[in-house]
Amino acid sequence: MKRVVLKLSGEALWSENGGYDDGLIVSISGQIKKLLENGMQISIVIGGGNYWRGRTGLSIDRCKSDQIGMLATVMNCIYVSEIFRLHDITTAILTPFVYSNMTEVFSKDSALSYLNEGKVVFFAGGTGHPFFSTDTAIALRAAEIEADYILLAKNIDGVYDSDPAKNPDAVKFDTLKISEMVERQLAVIDMTASVLCMENSIPLRVFSLKEENSIIKAFEDGFNGTTVTVD
Repeated sequence: MKRVVLKLSGEALWSENGGYDDGLIVSISGQIKKLLENGMQISIVIGGGNYWRGRTGLSIDRCKSDQIGMLATVMNCIYVSEIFRLHDITTAILTPFVYSNMTEVFSKDSALSYLNEGKVVFFAGGTGHPFFSTDTAIALRAAEIEADYILLAKNIDGVYDSDPAKNPDAVKFDTLKISEMVERQLAVIDMTASVLCMENSIPLRVFSLKEENSIIKAFEDGFNGTTVTVD
């Protein structure tokens, strides 16, 4: 595993008191820095749920709601990117649309060039189109840059056969096929993203962001989360 796309939840980066959890983001930057020093290529997608999450209804059109969500992901990427820069990690933020001089428009060539230079590449703005989630965006970008793995850092430590918050007897999977995940409707990623991963043979690793050094551990043999295979 050398080139990965890491998905971070916007809500997970938010502190209980409001605003960003800077301590957590600094911890993430430290892990990323160690991985870069070991020759890994890291790109990151961040959700926008801390700012905006599917607010539709009579008062707002779905397309406009999704556009607001895309802008929320850009804000998150700009903030986290700056924390990384403060810790001597060079970054680039790529979006699927022109965003003034704050980001660059995505291209596969640019993304690969930055990754080969040792930069962390943030893929912000989703796919640039409504009706597609950040799950789809991460699967799309992973396919485009030919990533070895997608890493899903969540508030839960893996994939379970039911919601462990509701079922104390829920069982965690060590490994799971994407096809089985879809069949069981486990909702780890959405259907469109699942199909993209299957068609492009991109496995996933699902783990808790809150666990100490969890991103580094996702690269190790002793990984404690769930590996989702495409076989």
